[in-house]
Amino acid sequence: MALSATDSAAEIVFDRATKRYPGRPQPAVNELSLTIPAGEICVLVGPSGGGKTTAMKMVNRLISITEGDITIDGTSVRSLDLTDLRRGIGYVIQQVGLFPHLTVGDNIGTVPRLLGWPKKRIRASAAELLELVGLEASDASRYPGQLSGGQRQRVGLARALAANPPLMLMDEPFGAIDPITRERLQDEFLRLHREFRKTVIFVTHDIDEAIKMGDRIAILHQGGILAQYDTPDEILAHPADEFVERFVGADRGLKRLSLRRLRDVELEPAGDAGSDAPRMPASTTLHDALSRMLTEGAHEVVAVDKDDEPMGMLSLRRISDLLQERITA
Repeated sequence: MALSATDSAAEIVFDRATKRYPGRPQPAVNELSLTIPAGEICVLVGPSGGGKTTAMKMVNRLISITEGDITIDGTSVRSLDLTDLRRGIGYVIQQVGLFPHLTVGDNIGTVPRLLGWPKKRIRASAAELLELVGLEASDASRYPGQLSGGQRQRVGLARALAANPPLMLMDEPFGAIDPITRERLQDEFLRLHREFRKTVIFVTHDIDEAIKMGDRIAILHQGGILAQYDTPDEILAHPADEFVERFVGADRGLKRLSLRRLRDVELEPAGDAGSDAPRMPASTTLHDALSRMLTEGAHEVVAVDKDDEPMGMLSLRRISDLLQERITA
């Protein structure tokens, strides 16, 4: 079996996957077992030495598996031809890794060219992907050295998507970018993911990024031991142990508010709001709504639709009540 570029997503299963290095008493990854449903983003997060990147690289066998196994749609990665395996997986890294002597278009077309696609199809695909990631079609003729860091990262994302892989590996892809560009790229990728629904393994050291990006989060101890694997809301609401509780932070209640938007909750009648209550789009997170209230000394905000018509009101009391409930992101 080879990974098919026509598959939209793939289920990934870590079955007691372990990596040992000679001369080291403890494994880098220790019997990691978890299932990533097809089409979901799984974020691997934890302190330095937790084995996040090692676990991810075992999927495409950049790092070999010592014990246990990893399967893609039920097929062991050990049994797949190495070249086919890697060509069937999109790979995005922090430093992008673009070929400096190739144009942007040729960089994007690297894997399709290896797969034998016709030149016309490669050019058309590159132009389409550049538009999808927020660049111009004319950028295809430029070289990586002529682009900003954020633009190069967008090209790296386009290259990873070029052959329509069922699985993407992302190793701290936005870690070396300024905060504003980073947030834009995060939002852009989430938009693309809603459209393409790839299975994604995403490595980060930033718990806030993990909460924003992940459908599920795997928190790893030092030594590659799985501390907790669950949805962001469940981890924030019910940390498995003291280590997880410390790692997610004392403000975990506030972090939960970033998982829901005004349009997702039952609002109170807009007519009950004060005349000076701030008006905010229904797409605003509860975290940002609370921040606006505190900044302006308000006790409620009014959610409005795209036509600026009131949809309802969210009060401080309602936010407090929501924090006592289990939020489903």
